[in-house]
Order: sequence, then C-alpha cells, then structure tokens
Amino acid sequence: MSSSKAWSRRGLLAGASILTAGGAAAGKEDRLVDGVVILIDSNEPTVMGHAISYSANLARHFADKGARLLIEVVANGKGIDVFRADRTPLTEPLATLRQSVPNLTYSMCASSKTIAEAKEQIVIPLIAGASLVPFGIGRVVELQLKGWAYIHG
Repeated sequence: MSSSKAWSRRGLLAGASILTAGGAAAGKEDRLVDGVVILIDSNEPTVMGHAISYSANLARHFADKGARLLIEVVANGKGIDVFRADRTPLTEPLATLRQSVPNLTYSMCASSKTIAEAKEQIVIPLIAGASLVPFGIGRVVELQLKGWAYIHG
C-alpha cells in the first residue's frame, strides 16, 4: 500500500471520528465547548497582558452564547514570568480573572522553571492558582490533539 493511500484512509477515519464526536447523544447544556490554549513565551508586559484580555474576552464571548469554554494559559520559556509571584506585574488582574472565569487554568512549564532556577540560583514561587506541567510546549500540543484551539499570546 502506498503512503498516500494510507494517509487518505487515516484522514477519512479521523474525519469520520470528528464528525461523530459529541453528536446528538451529548446534551447541549451538559457539553463543554472545545477549549482554547493560550501560549505565552515572552516576558514582555504587553504580551502577558494580551493573554489576560484574550482569556476574559473569550470567556465572555462564549458565555453570551450560553456555552462554557475551557481556557488554559500556558507559560513557557521567558513567559514563565507571568506566573512568577516574584516577578509578574499582573498579580491582581490574574487573581481577578481566575475568580471570575471558573474554567480557566494557569500552567507553567516545569522545565523552563528549573532552567531559570538554576540560572538565578533561587526557588521560583508561583502565583496562587498556577500549576506546573512537565513541558509547556508538550502541554500545548496535548491540548491541540484533543481539539483545542491555539492562540500564541
């Protein structure tokens, strides 16, 4: 079998599973809309602020349509500053957003954190509500493979 036929068959099967996933059996009220993952890989305040704006606006947009949206903000590389209790300029807005959007998750790349800790010779404290994932980019891909939309902050 040629590789083009194998890809066509795989594509057909993937398409069929996408079309049938969450069909009529799933109640509209009980089902969560697919999620959105927002990647922050910069420590520039404007970029970090965009992630907050995107999260708030997306939550509001889908709530206005009667849907709940899962949102995960993933910080990777220099972007981990957004969830660093000792560095973030956004402590208050992040806390407020987390309280107002119940389906919001903050994730920091553990690998980037370890590298920064070794370089700076400190233990990096996380803001309240943030958790570690082994690899930020790995988390982004995991969520994309589950059907989540991707936004680069």
